[in-house]
Amino acid sequence: MTKSRSVINDRVAPNPVNAEGVIKGSVQLIHAVGMHARPAVKLVKLAKRFQCQIAMRVAGRVDWVDAKSLTKVMATRAARDSIIEFEASGADASAAVAALVTLIAQDFPDGGH
Repeated sequence: MTKSRSVINDRVAPNPVNAEGVIKGSVQLIHAVGMHARPAVKLVKLAKRFQCQIAMRVAGRVDWVDAKSLTKVMATRAARDSIIEFEASGADASAAVAALVTLIAQDFPDGGH
């Protein structure tokens, strides 16, 4: 695996690969009201397009949740300006983390996701 880096200003962290082959990434949530229903649905729909396992959490919290579960993503109650962290493992993990980080960094744009 190779290292990838998202290039969407300074709100996005690189996606390093650790020894276990887990891809990590983080991004600042800039959506005006945080992780409510509309952005959560978009995030989960995008996550489900990938075969890999994807976990997410709000930085500083202990619990990781399944990024493919709408109820779990909404339960994070991530507020605006929170840092969202992702960990993914599997064949398409790098693409998944890059896509999810981009979705959040671009404030959940309509169309294409």
